[in-house]
Amino acid sequence: MSLLSRSVLKEVLRWYAGGIALFMILQMTDALSSTVSQLITYHPPFSKAAFAFLSILPSFLNKTLVMAVAFAILLTFSRMQQDSELKAVSAGGIQPLKLVWPLTLPFVVVAAIAFFNADRLVPAGLDIWQNKAWYDIYNTPPPAPDQDKYTYAPPGALYYAGRVTPDGTTPVAQLQGVMVQRGDETITASSGIWDTATHTWTLQGAWIVRPGQNPVQQTAPLVLPQGDTLDPPIRDSKQLVTSELRRALATQRLDATQRREYTFQLATRYADPLTAIVFALAAGVLGLLLRNRAAAFASVVVFIALFYVLWSTVPGLARAGAMNPTLAAWLPNLVFLLIGGALAWRLR
Repeated sequence: MSLLSRSVLKEVLRWYAGGIALFMILQMTDALSSTVSQLITYHPPFSKAAFAFLSILPSFLNKTLVMAVAFAILLTFSRMQQDSELKAVSAGGIQPLKLVWPLTLPFVVVAAIAFFNADRLVPAGLDIWQNKAWYDIYNTPPPAPDQDKYTYAPPGALYYAGRVTPDGTTPVAQLQGVMVQRGDETITASSGIWDTATHTWTLQGAWIVRPGQNPVQQTAPLVLPQGDTLDPPIRDSKQLVTSELRRALATQRLDATQRREYTFQLATRYADPLTAIVFALAAGVLGLLLRNRAAAFASVVVFIALFYVLWSTVPGLARAGAMNPTLAAWLPNLVFLLIGGALAWRLR
């Protein structure tokens, strides 16, 4: 690496540190502004509030590691353009594009940090933020995890419950919206109890329908054998580490929508960290075309706005099935690679 490249890299890293601080402050301010009313209402001690916000920091960090890349590189190159350093580089026979490739080296390390953060710290932090920290502030226990649209189909029968709510401390779960079909017999009930220890469903006020007969309501609780096991409910894909996402996708428990969501989340674990490298290339090429600092700030805004639009749109497209989940996860990187390639071609 030449002395010039080292000098450029040092300046980029100084701006990068400032960009990380700036974007972390902006995101924390946004989170605080959206939750300040709850903090005022419940008056939590400082330790509880701090614990809640510390849990969300890893999620903010990954976005910051990417956004600060464009901020640092564009401002560095705008300063060099303004001071005519890039003109001197070109006059000395050095191709400006040779200044871009060394910039990717530190962001390979950033990508590795972002991958570890996304794989380990972000899922744990989101789990605390969504399921523990705020219920601690509210002084209420978190709600029992529900499982919707439960279906079990042993030979010759069908067991269905609109919602299964485990007790959490006992082998008993509450059932809502129950239907059981056994041969020609159909049993429905608005509620019931699933005892996984005795392998039974106990239905309250059940109705029994048989062919050619009027529906009959049972006044006593109706006990039915049920040999299935109570699996833990499907968790939010963002709260799972990468290995857990893979195991979940290897099972048959996910419906089509959940499978698309899990596939998208798994792909983002690899695509999002690499965005830092892609940003370094695209921003570096764009920075060589800038002529002043105002243009650099405008480019930073455009870069981040385009990234945010893509980043916030593709999850919905993937979940709805409008786009392949893996392609949706990699789309922001592909777009910025195309932008960087087109700008590099223009520089040639």
